[in-house]
Amino acid sequence: MSKKRSSKRAVAKQQNNRWLWIALAAAAVVIIAVVVIAQLSNQTAPTAQAANGASSSAALAAEISVAEAAQKRSEGAFILDVREPSEWVEAHIPGATLIPLGELAARVSEVPRDQEIVVVCRSGNRSQQGRDILRQAGLTTVTSMAGGLNEWRAQGLPTESGS
Repeated sequence: MSKKRSSKRAVAKQQNNRWLWIALAAAAVVIIAVVVIAQLSNQTAPTAQAANGASSSAALAAEISVAEAAQKRSEGAFILDVREPSEWVEAHIPGATLIPLGELAARVSEVPRDQEIVVVCRSGNRSQQGRDILRQAGLTTVTSMAGGLNEWRAQGLPTESGS
């Protein structure tokens, strides 16, 4: 009987070793798959941004200060004013483009995809909504200016009036 027990133990040990090797192989496959997927994700991210017309390697912050917006404007950013026409006539940032918030979703095609976009309103609330509309439409280089035109004027930055 001791030979039978010894034989059974040897078989059981072989089976346990086999399962251990199978488990290690499965773990290795999972680790390799995770590494490959991570590398592919990193390689396709810039391609997706390029397809959306992104000019920089990362999306802009959700909101920027007036000083940052003024800097982006001087660097060629597209300034999108989402206020109403009557507000625009009173005062607006020179070189800005007016597309009222209520019309923005239908006029997204008028917004350039090859520039950074700074969305502006009176106080900063509507511009956040405008930014979100543009981001939902696939634009990634879009931000909102905190404080709106009120803060822009308070900091003594240039405005113009009329249409």
